[in-house]
Amino acid sequence: MRQKSGGPPEHSPAGTDGRIPATLRHPGAATFWTAVILTGIGAGLSAAALITLLSAVQHLAWPPNLDLLEAATRTDPWRRVLILLGAGLLTGVGQMVLVKLTAGNGIEITTALWFTAGRVPVWRSIGSAVLSEVIVGLGASLGREGAPKQAGAVIANVLSDRGGFSDEQRRLLVACGAGAGMAAAYDVPLGGALFAIEVLRGVLALRLVLPALAASVVAAMVSWVALPNAPTYIIPAYRSGSSIICWALIAGPIAGVVSVGFVRMIALADRARPKGWLRLVVPSFVLALLGAASIWFPQLLGNGKDLAQLTFNGEVAPPLLLALLLLKPIATAMCLGSGAPGGLFTPSLTLGALLGAVLGHLSTWLFPGVPSGLCALIGAGAVIAATTQGPISAVVLMIELTGHDRTFIAPLLVAAITATIVSRTIDSRSIYDARLTDEELAEREKLREPASI
Repeated sequence: MRQKSGGPPEHSPAGTDGRIPATLRHPGAATFWTAVILTGIGAGLSAAALITLLSAVQHLAWPPNLDLLEAATRTDPWRRVLILLGAGLLTGVGQMVLVKLTAGNGIEITTALWFTAGRVPVWRSIGSAVLSEVIVGLGASLGREGAPKQAGAVIANVLSDRGGFSDEQRRLLVACGAGAGMAAAYDVPLGGALFAIEVLRGVLALRLVLPALAASVVAAMVSWVALPNAPTYIIPAYRSGSSIICWALIAGPIAGVVSVGFVRMIALADRARPKGWLRLVVPSFVLALLGAASIWFPQLLGNGKDLAQLTFNGEVAPPLLLALLLLKPIATAMCLGSGAPGGLFTPSLTLGALLGAVLGHLSTWLFPGVPSGLCALIGAGAVIAATTQGPISAVVLMIELTGHDRTFIAPLLVAAITATIVSRTIDSRSIYDARLTDEELAEREKLREPASI
């Protein structure tokens, strides 16, 4: 049974009423906004440390000064298997240690936000974040943003304890911390803030958005001490037009259907996570199998960032695109199902990029002149929108990740809207609440509206 987040906390600082401060004149506003700024600073520093750790592990395990895909391609096949086997062994031992750190709440941020008012176990979450960056650096097919999100949420949770905040204030601050961690990891301050409110908190309201914006922009600026202040993906200057908009009208619904399938695959993988002594055995087997598959498909290794970049540039052959469209999401689900911790944002983006590129090649007879790289960009945004159930944040994230604005905004909006409508019609679960039961989803809807807008 999950702990339910009931009513107000047992105590609150003098002069507060437990509501989210609407203005600086509101009682307790100074304490709350201080916590917001400190959350941003902590999220930025922790993201910088975690991404630096990932880079160090990657450079130690693989040929240095190369992207993971290029490094893996230059590595002997047997060494790929050994590196992934090592990642599996680390995962198994790490999970056996982490599960003993607490018998309390789980570490899934979305679940914690809705059912324990954002309370997460501190040391278990930090340990899971560190383990996640290590195994992703070794080549596990999971995202790197999961760890900074966890760290930001932990910092916000601790500050909420110190400030004696109400459940509503804590829930918002933890969502802001998770969004700030994402903002710092990818240098997406606006996208990280919208992700926190639209995807994690589920309500777009001014008094919720302002703290999220503040935490995310502070985190992004602080992370610049160690991380680059530059777009994650470098893309050509594609031109929009009526052909790509018509293509987006067709591709969007397809992306919605594929996204539902991916979300359900992740839900099955999560339910299949090993327990007991199997935590030691299953990760080693699964990740060694991934290493063996990488002999023929090195693109399966890592979070998919390098593969997405190639598809955005139109540099992947159609037969390989089709094979990876089938294999990459399976690799991600297998890694997650083995018990390996990691994020799902970049794997979802990569799935969308592969889908968009495949659909672009298949539709060249109908829409001649539409580049597959532009189709990959639109597909990536559509799948992110549908898998997160956050079309606004998805569009903004794609703009910030690529550093482009008007060049593809219209077709991206068309694809994101249609993909989200189709996916919600089939199944309203996002990739972050796929594990919830129907009863838990109904309870979440009751908690979604904040106490005071």
